[in-house]
Amino acid sequence: MPASLAFVVVTFAMTSAFAQTATEYYVVRDASTKKCTVVDKKPTTTTTTVVDNGTFKTRTEAETGMKSMKVCTD
Repeated sequence: MPASLAFVVVTFAMTSAFAQTATEYYVVRDASTKKCTVVDKKPTTTTTTVVDNGTFKTRTEAETGMKSMKVCTD
């Protein structure tokens, strides 16, 4: 395989792997309603905050994690 083709293949593989893992899910708590939800973008406002270390790789992990967070179950 020519070096330039190998570079393209490796670059594509790395880019594809990054794109698949780039999404993170956050457990956030709304300041006014005191309710927790799962979102796929880190909050940029002061009305919602990330709970504990509420960053997860998948939505399912975030939903499961939210069930064990005391502030979300009260």
